[in-house]
Amino acid sequence: MDLTIILLNFTYAVLGAGLTILFMVVAFRVFDRLTPFDTHQELAKGNIAVGIVSGAIFVAVGIAMGLVIGMGLN
Repeated sequence: MDLTIILLNFTYAVLGAGLTILFMVVAFRVFDRLTPFDTHQELAKGNIAVGIVSGAIFVAVGIAMGLVIGMGLN
C-alpha cells in the first residue's frame, strides 16, 4: 500500500476522534441546558436515570460520528 494513503486515513481518524469528542461535549451541554435540573449535581448524587440518559447521549453521538468517519475513510 502507498504510505500517503495510510497517513491520510490516519489523519482522518484522528481528526474524526477529536470531532467526536467535541460533539459529545456539545451534546451533553445542550442536554444540561434543556433539563430543569443540574446534570452534574444529579450525577454526583448518584441518580442512575440521569446517568443512563447521559450515557445514551454519548453512545448515540459516538455511533453517529463513527459512521461519518467510516464513510469518510472509504
